[in-house]
Parts: sequence; structure tokens; C-alpha cells
Amino acid sequence: MAESCCNKACIVQGEKYRFSVLTPFMMRMEYSETGVFEDLQTQTVLNREFPVPEYTVTQSDDRLEIETEAFHMIYDKKKFSEEGLFIDVKYDFTNYGGRWYFGAKTYSFPPREHNLKGTMRTLDRADGEVELEYGLMDKSGRTFFDDSKSFVFDEENMPSKRKHEEIDVYYLAYGRDYFACLRDFYKLSGAVPLLPRYALGNWWSRYWKYSEESYMELLTEFEKRNIPFSVAVMDMDWHIVDVPMESGGGWTGYTWNNDLFPNPERFLSWLHEHNYHVTLNVHPASGIRNFEKMYKDMAEYLGINPDSKKTIEFDMTNKEFVEAYFKFAHHPHENAGVDFWWIDWQQGNNGGASGIDPLWMLNYFHFKDMEKRGRRGLILSRYGGLGSHRYPIGFSGDTIVTWKSLEFQPYFTATASNVGYTWWSHDIGGHMNGYKDNELALRWYQFGVFSPINRLHSSSNPFCGKEPWNYPEPYCSDMEKILRFRHALIPYMYTLNYRCHCEHIPVIIPMYYYYPFEEKAYSYKNQYFLGSEMLVCPVTTKIDEDSQKSGEECFIPAGIWTDIFTGDVYNGGKNGKSQILCRNLQSIPVLGRAGAIIPLASECGSNDIINPKKVDVVICPGASNTFVMYEDSGDGFDYEKGEYALTEFVLDWNEDKAKISIDVSGDLSVIPRNRKYRFILRGFARGIRFENADNAKYDIKTNTWTVTCNCDGASELEIFADNEENNLVYNGENVNDKIYDFLLQAQMDNNDKRSIYRLFTSGEDKNVIMSNIMSMKLNDKVTAAIMEYLL
Repeated sequence: MAESCCNKACIVQGEKYRFSVLTPFMMRMEYSETGVFEDLQTQTVLNREFPVPEYTVTQSDDRLEIETEAFHMIYDKKKFSEEGLFIDVKYDFTNYGGRWYFGAKTYSFPPREHNLKGTMRTLDRADGEVELEYGLMDKSGRTFFDDSKSFVFDEENMPSKRKHEEIDVYYLAYGRDYFACLRDFYKLSGAVPLLPRYALGNWWSRYWKYSEESYMELLTEFEKRNIPFSVAVMDMDWHIVDVPMESGGGWTGYTWNNDLFPNPERFLSWLHEHNYHVTLNVHPASGIRNFEKMYKDMAEYLGINPDSKKTIEFDMTNKEFVEAYFKFAHHPHENAGVDFWWIDWQQGNNGGASGIDPLWMLNYFHFKDMEKRGRRGLILSRYGGLGSHRYPIGFSGDTIVTWKSLEFQPYFTATASNVGYTWWSHDIGGHMNGYKDNELALRWYQFGVFSPINRLHSSSNPFCGKEPWNYPEPYCSDMEKILRFRHALIPYMYTLNYRCHCEHIPVIIPMYYYYPFEEKAYSYKNQYFLGSEMLVCPVTTKIDEDSQKSGEECFIPAGIWTDIFTGDVYNGGKNGKSQILCRNLQSIPVLGRAGAIIPLASECGSNDIINPKKVDVVICPGASNTFVMYEDSGDGFDYEKGEYALTEFVLDWNEDKAKISIDVSGDLSVIPRNRKYRFILRGFARGIRFENADNAKYDIKTNTWTVTCNCDGASELEIFADNEENNLVYNGENVNDKIYDFLLQAQMDNNDKRSIYRLFTSGEDKNVIMSNIMSMKLNDKVTAAIMEYLL
């Protein structure tokens, strides 16, 4: 339960100042000329009750010092100023970066050059990189955020302006323990909610004038092709857009267009029968106008004469309007089958009474209204600033269809975790303008699958549709395949969802969270972790014509890493290394950490998002590991009563033998009886024998054992090396076959191909081969692709 007041033992207070030492690494600093301080919840901060930390206070008439294990504050007891209030952090990460001054120097000069940034409200019309807002993580080891201007929640949980002015700043000094910083921020600001399971599949969306018939035809085609989707998004043409001239524009609407959807209840019922969850787009700024179906009832409820035809003005600060807004404009649609709402607020701060951002109000009330009706909150809306993580999901807006846009999105998505905003949804494939590029579209699909939310979307331009069959082969088949893989990922993604909610670990994790003192973890901005098990390096550049591969320079951290698609094994050594990873059209580099355990649904042709009867467990070699898969009903709040199941996968690793065990606990009624497990051992050596296996097959192209066993939820599979190296890890024994396959496809001189192949089959040492390759003066991309087989 959130408590807006902190423990009195944490407070150091004077007539006009108040300091609250919340943790050894976080302090609230307030200054009020009236001596009145704010104890209500704010839009950013809900909970200030933390265990009392150890700290010391030293003071005189004109000096106050507060010291913890992480920082030392000195204050002159006057109005906060850069001369009178500063804090020294007890880390030595940057030159001249250890002292924080309140005021001008903090905000402008010198710039916050070590801040790792956060996110921003929207990417509307963005074509590539844009400047991001500041975040909570900083390489200097300290940062802050200003809560002085945020609104508060009154006794009735209505957002309202503060009744008095004060300075209200939070100082954070977590060093480079970014996980700890975010964990405590979530405790301060509120946890990320547990999303319903259906949100983690594929979403179909398009700004297009669909009819009931055409939309059903489209989704039926997806089903025929075994392309699974879990969310059907209806953009604005679901409602009346051709409105009377005196009513203004047609963007705002709440009444179904019966010319296109003559029987909305029938349409929504069909969608649910086919396992789609439905969201409708709304632009609420114009309020409720007299042509709307619910106008008369809503007007009378609010004391407005319907005959006046007066518009019911949009005002989310008016409690009566808020009640009527949901009662008449939304609940009837929800009762008919609408699952959640896409809130498309585009007016910035305009339209808000009392100076409160309408976007915040919309996000807050829509989310809470769903929870009141017994369902987990879910919206699709824009980011409204710190604290917005409590109201997922965010959509980033109308981006331009270019390689520059794709190249920016992996960094943008990962960096948002620095403000706790881990559930971004992009217009996968780009929204508008730009150009048609089959390869770009496929690479965007691949990035989307390894994003928090995978929502295909595009504009009403007839040439911008994202249907896979709009693209020639092999693009179409590859798109369909990767969409099926996203559906297979739901068990893993749902576990990340639960970890985020309960353990305060973001779904998308920047590299430097795990490697805070490795400079390369900061410089390679486009790679990130998807949960604890996978390192994702999206391909954001075109294929090289000679090598027929795209090359992405990546940072491979220390240890063993295995590509979950190709089965190639990489060794980062003791300190990690930079390496160009080259891929053809069919995949992007997705590296499982040593011992990675990735549970997947094994049958993914339908739209079902239920807990699967058959589970594939991808295992990568190299280290012991444990992964606990979380499952519940997928929606509602019964999990809070203990109605969930935990499946613990344990890999006990040695170089020459390993053991995989499964243990299921909790409420077994939420998972299928007699569930079957299949182990996908990626990057393992060919020379292996098994005990307790029913069947085992080896794929030499992907260095993969597929093993089935009679698992009953509490069983073991034992693996033993049976080769000369006495090692379980793939060691490149088929590298000659791999280099042959590469050279066969490469568009280059045939004599060079033969020379390269002879080098590989000569039996020479790898260093000799590399030296000879370097001397051939090949295309750089060709050289990089060849070196990948040798490094």
C-alpha cells in the first residue's frame, strides 16, 4: 500500500526547508517560503515510506550537513541556490562530475553531459534521431528530478493543482547500480502494472477505412496463412467522420459508422470468437457533440438541455464530466466487446483546465476505470512524463518510413527504461511517407518481434500496407515466420511482464545496466537485453551486395554467447570484445547468454494466447542457470490471491556434462494437464549422448539438438559429452560447410571464392587463414563475414 508521507525519522526540517532521507542513495529536498510542505501523492511520486536509512546530521545556525554512505550534502539554510546548496557524491566516475549544485549550473551550464537520457512524448513526424529528455541514470553516479510543478491527487484521487508553491526536488546517488536506482524509483513512483497476456502477441493496426466485411476478410486471410494476431486495432474510421459542418472536424467520435459496421455487436463478437482483443481509436479533444448517439442521455445527466445542441466540452478535471464520459461514451462499447482504448491525444497541454496536462488525465482515468471494472488496466497512449510507466502502453507516433527511423528506434526503446517506461509500442514498418523498401520492412518486422510490443501499423496511403503478401518472396515468408516466432515468445515475454511488475526489472534493458563499467556497453547504443536471457542486436542497415549479408558491429560481453537462430557460438573472452556480426535476410543477431533458458510456445499457428499445452525450451550452453516461467489466467486479479503457477527450469552445467531439470509449483489449475516439453539445445556439439530422452535429433546447420522426453513437471534430462574435446559446446567442427554455403551465395570473384575455400580446407591454423584473408584485399563486408567464422 502506497504511503505518501515518509517516516518522521527520515526528516530533517527547518522553518522553510525540509529534507527527507528516503534511502542512503535518495533524498527529497523541499523549500517553501510559507513553511507549508506537500504530503499528498503527485503525478510522479506515490510512495515516500521507505525503511529508515543510516545518516548523520551536523548543523549550526547557518549550516546543515546530511551525510549517508553515498552522498554528503551542505546547505546554508537559505532559499535554495547554487551557492548555498550542493551535494558531493561518494563516487569517482567522472572528472569534476562529483559535485551537484542546485540551480542554474545543474540545468544549463555545464550541461548534464553524463546523463544517459530517458524518452520523450512522441516521435510524430520524426525521420531518424531526435533529442531525448533527461533520465534517471547518469554515468557520474548522481542525478535528480524536479517534482515542483507536478499536480497532486486530492482526497478523492482527483488530479488537482498544488495549493501552494514550493521547490520539490529528488536527488539520486546510486552510482552505476542502475538496477537499484530504477528499483527504488518504482517503489517511489509506483510499480509497472501487470499487462494482460494478450498484449504480448502481434497487433494488427492500420489507418484505413475498413468495413465489417473487409476487416473480417483480412483477418481470415491471416488465419489461412497461420499468422497469429492477438490484438485487432480499429483506427478512427470505426466511428462517424463525415460530421455536420457546424460541428467542426471529424477526428473526435464515439458513434459507430453503421454504413461500414451495420452491426457492431456482431462484428465484435466475431473478433472475440477468433481470439482477437479489440481496441478502438479515440481523439477526445472535441468533446461530445449533438450528432453522437449518446449525446441526449449524457447531456441530460450533466444538466444540459439536449435541444440546445450545445457541445459537451471535454474537461477531465470536472468530476461529473469524467463520470459521464465513461458511463455514456465508453462503457456501452466495452459492454459490447471493446477491450481497451487507443487514446490519440494530439493537442499537447492545450485543453486542460487548471493547467493539468489532459494527456495525463486521460491516461490515469482510463487505466483506473478498467481496473474498477475488474480488468487489468491497459491503454495505448502517449508518454506524459515521469510516472507514466504506471499507465502502459505508450505508442510513439507517426514516424517516417526510412532506414533512419528504424535505426533510431532500438536506442529509443531501450533508453526509455531510464525513466521506467519499458512498454513502448512503435508503428512497426513506419507510419507514413518515406519509400517502399522490402528489406527495410522485413528488418522492421524483426526488430518489432524483439520489442516490448509488436504492433504493425501504417497510414491510409494504399501503398503503405504491412500485410506480408504485399511483399515478394523471400520477404513474405520471412515476415510470416518471424510473426509466428513472436507468438511463440509469449511465455517468455509474459514472465518478463511479471518480473517487471513484481521485481521492478524492465523488459528492455540497456547494455550498461549489466556492464556499467565497460565503456563499450555505452557506445554500442542499438543493442539491448530483452529480459535476462537474450542480447538483441537489430539489423538497421542494408545488405551488402557482394556478401549478401548485413553487418552490425556489436559488443559481445565476456563469456559464451549463442545465436538463438543460427546456433553460432561467440566467445567474448574475459573482458568482452567488439565484433561485426553478419546476417542474411532471415535473421538478426539474437544472442543467448551462457546458460540461457528461453521458454516458447511450440505450436503458434492460431491466435490463442492461453498457456500452451506444449512448450519448447531453448537452452544455450556455457554456464549454470535458473529461469522461472510465470503463468496465470492472463487477465484479472486472481493472481493476487495466489492463483498462478511457476515452472522452474534449472541448467546444472559442467564442461563435459549437464543436467536440465523441471519443477512445477503453485496453482496447477492455471496450466494444461500433461503438458509436454521439448528441449532445443542450441550451439551444442554433435558428439553428445543423453539419458532420459525419448528422442534426440541433431541439425548440423544450426548446431542444435532437439530432444523430447517424458516430462511430468518434475523430471530431469542428463547430457554427456561424447567427443574428443570432451566438451558440450559447439566448437566449429562444420565451419568448412558454413564457409562453403556463404561463398556459394556471395556475389564476388569466383577465383577468390576458390582461394578462400582452399584456405579453410587446408588444415592451417586459424591465424594463418586470417592473415591470408586480410592480404586478399576483399570487400570489407565480405572480409567481416569470413572473419566471423574464424574469431
